[in-house]
Amino acid sequence: MIIFDGGMGSELEKRGLTGIPEELNITHAEEIKAIHRAYSAADIVTTATFGLNGIKYHGKYGIKEIAEAAVENARASGKKVFFDVGPTGAMLKPMGTLTFDRAYEAYAEIAEITKDIVDGYIVETFSDVYEIKACVLALKEHSDKPIFATMTFDSSARTLTGSTPEIVALVLEGLGVDALGANCSLGPRELFPIAERFLACTDVPVIIQPNRGLPRMENGRSIYDLTEDEFVYWTKKYISAGVSVVGGCCGTTPEFIRRISEFSGRKVKSHKTQHGTSICSATKQVVVENVKVCGERLNPTGKKKLKEAVERGDMDYLVDEAIKQQEAGADLLDLNVGIPKIDEAQALSAAVEKIQEYVDLPIQIDSSDKTAIERAVRIYNGVPLINSVNGDDDVMDRVFPIAKKYGAVVLGLAMDERGVPKTAKERYAIAKKIVERAAAYGIPKHKIMIDTLVLTASAEQSLVKETVEALRLVRRLGVKTALGVSNVSFGLPNRGLLNKTFLTMAMTSGLNMPIMNPLDGEMMGAVKAFGVLSNIDGNAEEYISTYKDYNAPTAAVVTGSADKTVANLYDCIKKGVRSQAAALAEKELETSDPMTVINEVLIKSLEEVGRLFDGGKLFLPQLVSSAEAAKTAFEVVGKRLPKGAEKATVVLATVKGDVHDIGKNIVKVVLESYGYKVIDLGKDVPVRTVVEAYEKYRPLAIGLSALMTTTVGGMEETIKALRAANCTSKIFVGGAVITADIAKEIDADYYTENALEFVKVLDSITK
Repeated sequence: MIIFDGGMGSELEKRGLTGIPEELNITHAEEIKAIHRAYSAADIVTTATFGLNGIKYHGKYGIKEIAEAAVENARASGKKVFFDVGPTGAMLKPMGTLTFDRAYEAYAEIAEITKDIVDGYIVETFSDVYEIKACVLALKEHSDKPIFATMTFDSSARTLTGSTPEIVALVLEGLGVDALGANCSLGPRELFPIAERFLACTDVPVIIQPNRGLPRMENGRSIYDLTEDEFVYWTKKYISAGVSVVGGCCGTTPEFIRRISEFSGRKVKSHKTQHGTSICSATKQVVVENVKVCGERLNPTGKKKLKEAVERGDMDYLVDEAIKQQEAGADLLDLNVGIPKIDEAQALSAAVEKIQEYVDLPIQIDSSDKTAIERAVRIYNGVPLINSVNGDDDVMDRVFPIAKKYGAVVLGLAMDERGVPKTAKERYAIAKKIVERAAAYGIPKHKIMIDTLVLTASAEQSLVKETVEALRLVRRLGVKTALGVSNVSFGLPNRGLLNKTFLTMAMTSGLNMPIMNPLDGEMMGAVKAFGVLSNIDGNAEEYISTYKDYNAPTAAVVTGSADKTVANLYDCIKKGVRSQAAALAEKELETSDPMTVINEVLIKSLEEVGRLFDGGKLFLPQLVSSAEAAKTAFEVVGKRLPKGAEKATVVLATVKGDVHDIGKNIVKVVLESYGYKVIDLGKDVPVRTVVEAYEKYRPLAIGLSALMTTTVGGMEETIKALRAANCTSKIFVGGAVITADIAKEIDADYYTENALEFVKVLDSITK
């Protein structure tokens, strides 16, 4: 057991220390040292540097100056010191404007400054798995110190951007962190199920640092009701379950940590896990068990229009094809842009960024170019499948280090420099070599898949059965299998019949991942039928759901066309395809007046997006994309509105002392998509600035955001100043630490949990 310290912000509040917390390391060093000494019962103390990075911090001191002072202050505890690294407060693309590389640079700067003066890093309170990936990579590439990484989860057990504990573990374990888990978010009771899920899916030590519940406001201060005895009770439960690193977050005091310090050094129950072969996007995990379909239509081989789109850099065409395959039921997508005379590394990484903006399916990154593979895997938001390696030593030595560094799964081809062996036993031997060489690089079996390779029946008919037999043999190695199914029918008539029959043969012999066209109805039907007949699809539920209204005499083969996936503005908003929003809005205006387009198309499509969001069917990245598409369309429609038809004005601000503006930025995008005019005052906004904005704009509403418990007082102060100015605007509050009770306590008119709820209340006010 390792014991971390507790809350820093709440201790600052207790001592009446205000201002930018990181600067207090210089201006109030003795008080900060006193807090660290108070936490000396912990095994590890963390520096007061949560907001210290080049994107978030823009104060009067240098980052190096603050970082060194913070470490010196923490050393006063006499314990090991971990440098506290928090999020930038900005949203990464596509939800915001911050690039992955810029986030990486900010964290690399911290690592370079601190790598020789700290004992490790605690990367905490992240809400975006993409940003925490950038942070962990920067720290690992610029320092050799341990990294403990934690994210925040809401009551649905997902992060703000939609990642589950399993996805977080998959990404962080792949990146090689030394401990992973959750902090802040919720109280110890509410975080316990999330801890159990971490323990069930990773071998890496699990760290949990809960809040002392959620606070209530009393006389402008945050009050926590959870007792030390209750916190100790839950800490015991965590330890009994297998959690090996514990501490506290908001509201926990030195006495809380002293009480749980009795567990320091205690042996912890093992939580060794039976790993499945998993790949993931930021919001969707695919465990390659039974049969999972990999869509093949993003490979230019034999596809003239796709090839031309790649040549001219038309990523919208690729997005259309990706969306079609997702809607047809693909579980993941193969992505290959390997055509002559292009910069494959640039094209592949651009395609990855664009596709993951619109489609949440995991991606198989398909290339033989080492540089292209690494750039694409690095920029990928999740854990991808790399296609491919083979039995050639040089190829394995190029690709395996990349897979190991980023935690990717690798697809190995059962061939080597001599070509494709004729017999199943020879292919098995190469597969065994690939698995053994991967193990030498520290890549376990569950991170390896094998393609036993399909040869064409027209040219080598006798070898088709060798491919099927190789599937049976390779499964004995304990790895999953894949095949490019449609190769079997090349050069023969009625290819669909051959493909479907061969697919069924292969699935019966142990095929886990057919790489095929998911728009082929007969092929997808064969997969679903196999699920029923092999007792995978329990009670035939998936089969019945797909075919309950099926009346055609034979399954139709959908070949897939080059037509745009988005046929109208409604679907454009629902799918978040911003690139087509303006043109489709113009098309709608040809037959409908502006208010009809707003009310019958824009608003209704956003309402459906809202229902899907509320139901957990889509997540924040998709919500933001839809809002951005609607915003683009509204700009077109708004130009045709009669004067005075625009919706009301709303002022937004993150309150004084708080530099976290992700939530506020999301609210802005969604409000604008619904036609409201937004005056964005930014973050860390002085009270007077908010009052002046009210007096200038006389808005319908003022929205105030706060993430830290220490800035709830600033929110209350702002509301008091607005009331003193006889403010007639409705005052909305929100943020991670705000509750309905706190909103009532600080005299706000409304508390809304998310952006869509904010819109619904505003709409009800304007009716």
